[in-house]
Amino acid sequence: MAANQNTHDERTEPADHPPAHEFRMADLAREAGITVRTLRFYRERKLIPPPRREGRIAWYNEHHLARLRTIGALLERGHTLGGIAELLSAFDTGREMGELLGLENPLVPAWSEETPVRFTPEELADHFSKDITPENLSTSLDIGYLAVDGDEFVHISRRLLDASTELVNRGVPLAAVLEAGRQVRAHADALADVFTDLIRTHLLSDVLARVAACESVGPQEADQITETIEKLRPLSKGVVEAELSMAMDRRVRAEVAQWLREEGPEGPEER
Repeated sequence: MAANQNTHDERTEPADHPPAHEFRMADLAREAGITVRTLRFYRERKLIPPPRREGRIAWYNEHHLARLRTIGALLERGHTLGGIAELLSAFDTGREMGELLGLENPLVPAWSEETPVRFTPEELADHFSKDITPENLSTSLDIGYLAVDGDEFVHISRRLLDASTELVNRGVPLAAVLEAGRQVRAHADALADVFTDLIRTHLLSDVLARVAACESVGPQEADQITETIEKLRPLSKGVVEAELSMAMDRRVRAEVAQWLREEGPEGPEER
């Protein structure tokens, strides 16, 4: 909305035609449904980023408004200002979506076929309720389950999100789910190394040799890389799923056998 010449915080004349969607302090406070005094307090606590300044005039934008609405929503959900500050700090230090997904390299097609899920901070807090702590949020960002896109969180995989949600709903603490996820990620990276080594050594050695020799990679080589990845994606998935299924069978049978041995020859119930 346009700046109001009669109600502004800086006690100076307004600048000529500020950019669209920018607010004076009083206008921003009104849009957010808070007082100017509260807005000053949030700014002093560094709950919102510094405004853009033109001389002595401070201009706030839609990002500041979204942040204020997030603070209000989290307060309504019972979060303290200290906890909100930590949550927002984790949010501000999270990696951007493009960085997380490696979108800066258009030569290499995406191997995964995961569907991202977008959340506002308050929607994420609602989704996991009291399990959304600064520690869990930082862990999710560090693992790479969550990324930041503007004023939103993006969970990188609908399937991983659904699995995490189901485990939490069944009583597994989110912190434990995330720790398990960190361990799975480490093993998945090791598996990726195995498949990458096979591809590099036996399927793309000629292309990679030209790249190493600083020769240009043309459309034919790019098509070869794309075709190789497209053909090997289902093969790698099938191998991992088969091996994991058989490993779970072996582990479950071993656990049951151990349980029966501990119960003794009579079994769990004497008949």
